[in-house]
Amino acid sequence: MKKVLVTGADGFIGSHLTEALLEKGYDVKAFTLYNSFNTWGWLDTLPKEKLNEIEIFSGDIRDPNGIREAMKGIDTVFHLAALIAIPFSYHSPDSYVDTNIKGTLNVLQAARAMDLEKLLITSTSEVYGTAQYVPIDEKHPFQGQSPYSATKIGADRLAESFYRSFNLPVSIVRPFNTYGPRQSARAVIPTIITQLLSGKETLQLGALTPTRDFNYVKDTAAGFIAIAESDKTIGEEINIATQCEVSIGDLAKEIIAQINPNVRIVCDEQRLRPEKSEVNRLLGSNEKIKKLTDWKPSYTLKEGIEETIKFFKENLDRYKVDIYNI
Repeated sequence: MKKVLVTGADGFIGSHLTEALLEKGYDVKAFTLYNSFNTWGWLDTLPKEKLNEIEIFSGDIRDPNGIREAMKGIDTVFHLAALIAIPFSYHSPDSYVDTNIKGTLNVLQAARAMDLEKLLITSTSEVYGTAQYVPIDEKHPFQGQSPYSATKIGADRLAESFYRSFNLPVSIVRPFNTYGPRQSARAVIPTIITQLLSGKETLQLGALTPTRDFNYVKDTAAGFIAIAESDKTIGEEINIATQCEVSIGDLAKEIIAQINPNVRIVCDEQRLRPEKSEVNRLLGSNEKIKKLTDWKPSYTLKEGIEETIKFFKENLDRYKVDIYNI
């Protein structure tokens, strides 16, 4: 039984990955953000029998001492801890540098002193910016169109440098837009669902024309595990993508049809990104991950949205639906 560490295990994707690793028989240590309330984020919602199987380590990814302690005795590290909201990065970029770049550096430095089998660094499709060609493969140029994406580019390049300089067994995992149960309402699909379920007659959104390549969260988690288990992925940057795209406007119409067909869409100015910052098209290539692993998507967009709506119906009281979440 391999011992694995998941940083950011208290978050959206991290909590699903933690569950998936448990189901596959891994011995899981979850690195969660320390707080005086002793809360473990979304892990708190897991059944008690699952929680009892997880070793919790509370710390802060920005502190090199804590991450070094957490990584002792670990075979594989899944590094997901990050700040991810794009609008928040516009006015608080220092926190993104500290968490996304310096936090990743802390993980890489700790890994150098340990006999890890593999270290997976989580990237994002946002590092590509607006598509210069499609589908976007791993050779596509990078473009920092927000402070968030710039810090993720920096973290990726640090990871590459540690692979090349110190032969660290690094894989850079690049999910396209992940959605599903437990996601923050700052993301577009939860934003749409929570507004509709709360009974609003108008749906407030930003730009409707950008396209995205949406991964259901369980497919994303499966992609991480497939990359970790393959002996062909060290030193590689690998997309997790469906290779299908949908515009935000068409996505909204699909969800409206499922919940309340009478709702109309209105533009909310505060939800619009600055023109040069908006990523207008994301459509990822999944050829590489299919070549290096046995991964393929298991959920259609329709199936994933149905599962997501079901979750939000049962957990709407956890969300502040009357405010714009950034």
